Amino acid sequence: MLSRPRRNRSSFGIRSLVRETRLDPGHLVLPLFVHEGAHDEPIEALPGHARLSILGAVARAREALVLGIPAVALFPAISSVVKDRHGSAALDANGLIPRTVQALKAEVPGLVVITDVALDPYSSDGHDGLVDNGQVLNDATLPLLAKMAVIHALAGADVVAPSDMMDGRVRAIRSALDEAGLHNTSICSYCVKYASAFYGPFRQALASAPRAGAGIPSDKATYQMDPANVREALREVALDEDEGADWLMVKPGLPYLDVIQTVRANTTLPVAAFHVSGEYAMLKAAATQGWIDFDAALLESLTALRRAGADVIFTYGALEAARLLAR
Repeated sequence: MLSRPRRNRSSFGIRSLVRETRLDPGHLVLPLFVHEGAHDEPIEALPGHARLSILGAVARAREALVLGIPAVALFPAISSVVKDRHGSAALDANGLIPRTVQALKAEVPGLVVITDVALDPYSSDGHDGLVDNGQVLNDATLPLLAKMAVIHALAGADVVAPSDMMDGRVRAIRSALDEAGLHNTSICSYCVKYASAFYGPFRQALASAPRAGAGIPSDKATYQMDPANVREALREVALDEDEGADWLMVKPGLPYLDVIQTVRANTTLPVAAFHVSGEYAMLKAAATQGWIDFDAALLESLTALRRAGADVIFTYGALEAARLLAR
């Protein structure tokens, strides 16, 4: 035989030299849940993760940066006592997220801080937009999202990440940021976010699932994308590029590798993928049963996201992956 592909697999060194896809901690973003409490509260559905105090978030972010992870993404666990149908707590300049951003920028120099922009953690209805007569309102929600983004940017956020999937929100946010003189604040648009079954542990962590009831939609299918669609993703990409997005997000990750590849082939912008809570929790659960090797499966999963075309990967396994890669 003149051609023997196995020659290129014959040793660790040769495999390393011809490897097509590289994964390192610099590609990763660590999601952090924060709450107003003084102590961290473990999240049952996400082993190893907790609702962190602000001090706890600072400590975890510092650990991430030491491991080479350049960024964290913040998600607020808001008390039901302060939630209302307007998501009013989202517009508090002294609220949980602005104070967390300020603490991170002061205590962890060089860290990239990304904030989530959506109403669902703050809304008593559990939706990403305002709800009226059984409908999630698009245009009425846009000014609230824009104000929230400006508040986060003024607190020091490097990147605001609208995850709401309201039409036109990237333009509204970009315009508001620029009017406030915040020209250097980037937008990571969740432009291809699917109405997925893989978000369960995340919604448990934030108590942010839709509150199905009279006049409240029971799911997010009218604004998040249909899991059956991929051509529609290109429409979302084109719109958000035109409206001023700096990064484009595909969420979830592994079930949508074909979508990531399609988006990568049709944009010059950085593409992010979210290895979501359900994906991470499944690896943990299977490993607990002894059915898989968690470490190997985690790195294989993240490498697959890179191979599909993701430049940036948001993952709950960021710390574990960085430690493994350091070996």
